[in-house]
Amino acid sequence: MGAHPCHNHKMTAAALLAFTGLAIVLALTPGPDTVLTLRFALRDRLSGLLAACGSAVATIVWAVLVAVGLAALIAQSAELYRGLKIVGGLYLVYLGVQAIRHARSAVEAVTETAPIGRRRRPTAAFAGFMSTMTNPKVGLFYIAVLPQFVPHGDDALAHTMLLGAIMAAIGLAYLCLVTFIADRANRLLRRPRVTLWLERASGGILVTLGVGTAASTVLDA
Repeated sequence: MGAHPCHNHKMTAAALLAFTGLAIVLALTPGPDTVLTLRFALRDRLSGLLAACGSAVATIVWAVLVAVGLAALIAQSAELYRGLKIVGGLYLVYLGVQAIRHARSAVEAVTETAPIGRRRRPTAAFAGFMSTMTNPKVGLFYIAVLPQFVPHGDDALAHTMLLGAIMAAIGLAYLCLVTFIADRANRLLRRPRVTLWLERASGGILVTLGVGTAASTVLDA
């Protein structure tokens, strides 16, 4: 007699394929990370790629937190969850305000009148990382979805990290694609007025997302 499926401690190819498909769908759903990466990509390609890498690293960190149970603790504590959402919302507002304030600096960077040092590329990686780390929905996704794909057994930690790596790789690939498309479009346009409008528009979207997240959290409390 064959072993019962519940006792199979190995992840099947079908499970990996199903999870990969789900990860692709989620990656293609626009969110704060997409808007943030797009904003930095409009400044220059490397900034966009660094923002994407920062987001991918944060995705791996969330996988680690879920694997060791810390994210589950956050999910069970309404106060911690609301606090993290408020912090994330306020951080998006801060990024949006900064984008609007420094829109003209972005125009200088795009027209290559500003030195590379003024493009604040390290900020892009940190912003991408913090945007994902302060988004508790990422951790809740892992808690709700991963158990459906991680087989029972001593290798649960390794399987969780594998799925987290897949999620991060797919998200990184998507954000890099967004960066290259934005950079290509920016090179074709190369108009300061268009760049100024796009920078302010992306900043406004980040502010709106942040205010909406923080406000909904406070109202639901």
